[in-house]
Amino acid sequence: MQNRKPIAILAVTQITSWGMLYYAFGVLATRIQADLALSASQTFGAFSWCVLVAGLAATPVGIAIDRHGGRWIMVLGSVAAAVGLWVMASAGSFSGYVVAWSVLGVAMSLTLYEAAFATLNRLVMSDAAKAISTVTLVGGLASTVFWPLTEALATRVGWRDTLMIYAVVQVVLCMPLHFMLGGQHHEHLGSSPHAGVTLPQAVRQPQFWLLVGAFAFNAFIFSALSVHLIRVIQTLGHGMELALLLVALIGPMQVIGRLLERTWGAGTPPAVIGAYTFAALPAALLALALFGKYAYAVGVFSILYGLSNGVLTILRGTLPAAMFGRKQYGAISGALAAPALLAKASGPLVFAMALDPSGTPPALMPLAGISVFSFGLFVLAVRCRAGWRTAEA
Repeated sequence: MQNRKPIAILAVTQITSWGMLYYAFGVLATRIQADLALSASQTFGAFSWCVLVAGLAATPVGIAIDRHGGRWIMVLGSVAAAVGLWVMASAGSFSGYVVAWSVLGVAMSLTLYEAAFATLNRLVMSDAAKAISTVTLVGGLASTVFWPLTEALATRVGWRDTLMIYAVVQVVLCMPLHFMLGGQHHEHLGSSPHAGVTLPQAVRQPQFWLLVGAFAFNAFIFSALSVHLIRVIQTLGHGMELALLLVALIGPMQVIGRLLERTWGAGTPPAVIGAYTFAALPAALLALALFGKYAYAVGVFSILYGLSNGVLTILRGTLPAAMFGRKQYGAISGALAAPALLAKASGPLVFAMALDPSGTPPALMPLAGISVFSFGLFVLAVRCRAGWRTAEA
């Protein structure tokens, strides 16, 4: 089937790019900090700058994919990823470290989920939602694969050679695969009533901004924990081996969550799936904050966190089309993603300053409160959309 080719390609490149550009940092951060003699704020602040760059680039990248398709944009992203990883591996000072993260921020905007979703929307047409679900199903294994893989490589060859290996993989694997995506062959939606709205029309609807807030607050939480989770678990009194074992649950649970969305959730409105997804995060955070000194509680957290994050990724890909149509999917999804990426940029740095190395992380309960607020914004967005449709009718 023609649709299977881009799905297979992006499944491979997403798990590889997420693992190398995002999850590897959680394992390598302390080594990089010690080797370059950086402070915690410098170490995580540069990573936050990277995500900020990705956020600023999200909307232009989405517009470009709408117009030209994702093939060459994602090829360029693989090149940028290789350059950024190589510069990081060669860095000898804070300035070189920041330059590397700047390049990697551009690479993230060109290669990760938002770009992949917009590309699928152009290539597989009416099957885009199913294709997005499939790609994210596989992509959920990125942390499970790359956390232990990065730890093993760094232990044997050091963090610099680990990043150089990853740079080579971007060139010899991801770049050729992205080139094989081929050109766009999307439907001409024209003035069909199902085509949806333009970006200027979308930003005038209240549900757009409510969704922006819901996704942004969630992104802040997930980014803070994704980078610091191993350290948080150690702070709660667990060793590195147990921490790696427990966080390794997250990847499979992301996959299970996505499988549930495809089976139990098949035909279920995104609003219903979203309600369960957004509600799972406060429960996970409360388990970690209140009972995190016990391994079983960390396990419960990892399960709920993985389920929520796994399905949330699908919602990020399918909700823009469900709420606003496919006419300018790339532009609208990029605009929705940009504030979330900006929030994601601040998460690691803010949490690094709040994390108390001598006891329980004090920021976990506030994070739980933020997650409840995010859930409320999502519910309001869905209700506003229902009211808007009623008014249009």
